Amino acid sequence: MPLRIPRGLLTRPATTPFLPRTTTRSASQWPGGPYQRPRYQRFSNTQKLYNLWYTSPGFRYGIGALGVGGGIFYYTNLERVPVSGRLRFNCVPESFLEKRGQDGFQMIMQEYGSKVLPPNHPNSRLVNRVLQRLVPASGLDGLKWEVRVIDDPAQKNAFVLPGGKVFVFSGILPICGGDDGLAAVLGHEIAHQVAQHGGEKLSGLGILVALAAFASYQFDVSGQLAYLMLDFILSKPGSRKMEVRSPGKPSQPQVLIIRSQSEADYIGLLMMAEACYDPNAAVGLWQRMAKAEQYAPPQFLSTHPTVSSGLRTFFERWNTEHA
Repeated sequence: MPLRIPRGLLTRPATTPFLPRTTTRSASQWPGGPYQRPRYQRFSNTQKLYNLWYTSPGFRYGIGALGVGGGIFYYTNLERVPVSGRLRFNCVPESFLEKRGQDGFQMIMQEYGSKVLPPNHPNSRLVNRVLQRLVPASGLDGLKWEVRVIDDPAQKNAFVLPGGKVFVFSGILPICGGDDGLAAVLGHEIAHQVAQHGGEKLSGLGILVALAAFASYQFDVSGQLAYLMLDFILSKPGSRKMEVRSPGKPSQPQVLIIRSQSEADYIGLLMMAEACYDPNAAVGLWQRMAKAEQYAPPQFLSTHPTVSSGLRTFFERWNTEHA
């Protein structure tokens, strides 16, 4: 007997087309709240200050008091540079500079202490002999002068730290060529201490840093203006910088003449003359320094000039005034 299949089992069930389920979320359902397009607010800090200026009398009085106080502070710290008589702002006390000089002395001794020549060494005696004649002419007899001659022929450098700490590297002594040349080097460095150029530089730097920070806060959204200003400030210290050239290339020194260096030149030559050294020996010193630079740039030239046209003009003026 044949098998009978119920008719309903052969009927295809009705199908409905598949549609993907879509859901919509309100803006408040997204994590973090509704998306907002970022808005760029230019000089928002300046606008806040403007609003305070127009709405708050106390803020205006505070700004006025700050300006008056700053002006009084600036005026009361104006002084004349010894010898040259130039008017300048200097708010850094000598005690602070001497403390920094002592700190620098300790750091240098930690690095080069093992290379310091004994006091009875001929080079140490040479430096002490020249220094003893220059100090009375400088007017800084009250300082406790200390001389350290470092046995390092590769370094052609010399400097004086605040407080009378003198460092001379043995590599510069052959270039000095004797007592007169060494007196030109030490006289220039001592002159910086006579004129207190270190305090003047720190005083000016403090004002410029404050102005850079204020300008960056007010007008610089990216925060880079202060860095650019400080880079410009620190790239031009109170010294003469010379572009280092490679051997064999044409000599094209670029000398940045700064007032403090010119004053140190002048005061140093006056001290040389008063100590009975020949000021004209400075010309020969710079000529020998320029010649030595052809082989390896001396460290002393990184902050001091070679015999440029400006230096020749300076000595012409010196010879005219002291003929």
